[in-house]
Amino acid sequence: MMMVMAGWRRGAGWIAAPTMLLVLSACGHRYAVVQNKHGEDLMLLGHDPVAYFIQGKPARGNPAIKANFRDVTYYFASEEHRRMFVADPAKYEPQYGAFCSSGAAYGVKLGSDPHAWEIYKGRLFIFGDVVGQEFWKLEPDWNIERADMMWPETGAWGNRIQSFKRVIFRVPWHKKNGELMAAWEAKNPGKTIRYDPGRWWDNYFLKYPGWRAREGWDQPALGVPGEWDDDPSVYPKRPDKRAPVPKPS
Repeated sequence: MMMVMAGWRRGAGWIAAPTMLLVLSACGHRYAVVQNKHGEDLMLLGHDPVAYFIQGKPARGNPAIKANFRDVTYYFASEEHRRMFVADPAKYEPQYGAFCSSGAAYGVKLGSDPHAWEIYKGRLFIFGDVVGQEFWKLEPDWNIERADMMWPETGAWGNRIQSFKRVIFRVPWHKKNGELMAAWEAKNPGKTIRYDPGRWWDNYFLKYPGWRAREGWDQPALGVPGEWDDDPSVYPKRPDKRAPVPKPS
């Protein structure tokens, strides 16, 4: 009987998985965006992509100074930065749609924190959190080679269906978190790195890319320039990270 039940569950799983993929196909976005009050798909939670190259640090953009590229919107800290971007947008745009560059190596589109970033060989890489960033730094070229190879597939699909697909059908070079953490600890003896990524169903299905950075999940909240949470202090400091998030007024 147990073998019959196990067979039924496997069969149900094969039926359920395509059904879920079909449902998810209408969900998500190809880029790590949030929608602003004008209905525009905004990149980098409103941070200036040129500032990483010019100032060497993240900078909030001005909603009045913006440009569109690949049907998404960017804010800039100055008109000069906007002109530089418009003249050569491919030079300044974040790689892999601003999704976590560590996950991109596995065809996954999860997480986006404009304060977790690297410029490497003239390209801007964004990460979902500090752990993904540190894992990526173990082998940048290894990650970039595979993420670039995967991007024609990864970039063509919305984040939810693509991530769901690659969690089920893993790439041959998939590395588990435990393996990556062991490699990181071997390279950084005596150090620790911790980050609560939140609940998996929030990251895969319920929340938008960048929600942890915007709302302050286990990190300082960033908010979004020009939106109801322009002042990120509207988000409560929540030690357990599960306090209610205020609704926009």
